[in-house]
Amino acid sequence: MATKNSKAKAETTNEASSTKATDALAKQTESDATDKAAAAKKSAAGSKASAKKTVAAKSAAAKPKAKAATKAASTEKTAITKKAATTPTVATKKPRDSRAKPKASASKPKSATDAGNSEVTSFEPYTETKTEDYMNEAQHQHFRDILNAWKAELMEEVDRTVSHMKDEAANFPDPADRASQEEEFSLELRTRDRERKLIRKIDSTLDLIDQDEYGFCEACGVEIGIRRLEARPTATQCIDCKTLDEIKERQVRG
Repeated sequence: MATKNSKAKAETTNEASSTKATDALAKQTESDATDKAAAAKKSAAGSKASAKKTVAAKSAAAKPKAKAATKAASTEKTAITKKAATTPTVATKKPRDSRAKPKASASKPKSATDAGNSEVTSFEPYTETKTEDYMNEAQHQHFRDILNAWKAELMEEVDRTVSHMKDEAANFPDPADRASQEEEFSLELRTRDRERKLIRKIDSTLDLIDQDEYGFCEACGVEIGIRRLEARPTATQCIDCKTLDEIKERQVRG
């Protein structure tokens, strides 16, 4: 009986010792894990600090290079600006047109604008006396000379137009050039047509001088006036009647 009790006590003692050993081993393992975690945390903090130092060092090294590059670019731009300011400008020559164009005639006819304002200006104004009659023989001759000179100028323009159209006539390969030439000829022909009508009016005015009916208004019969006739030798109305006609014409046209 005593032997059994001794065995039981021994077993209990062994179990207690085994439990204590197990607890001690667990505590040791936990302590080792805590130390490892602390070491890993310390290592990570050291790596971050090292990375920050590396970035700061690189940034500090890059700043002088950037400043030097900016300064070099500014210096180069200033040099280019000064060079452009001191370099003389060279005129660029336009390439010549390879298409053959006809030569211009020596005397080109008047344009449509010139023909619309064609008036005789190469004459001396008539100086009348207080005692002479209106539209006497001297005045008739004065206006006859003006009308004949004006008619001769218009006939010369007709001849110049014919010569100009013959010399300028060419079959351009470019449609735009052909259209421009046709438009120019069309304008000249319309101008000559107006001058042809004016020549007929000059002829009828010369007939009025021969019939001793020149210089009087065909509407009211008053004197037209020397100065108005010198400004417009083919005038058939006085200034008042002509003004009224123009007013009526504007009213009719609206």
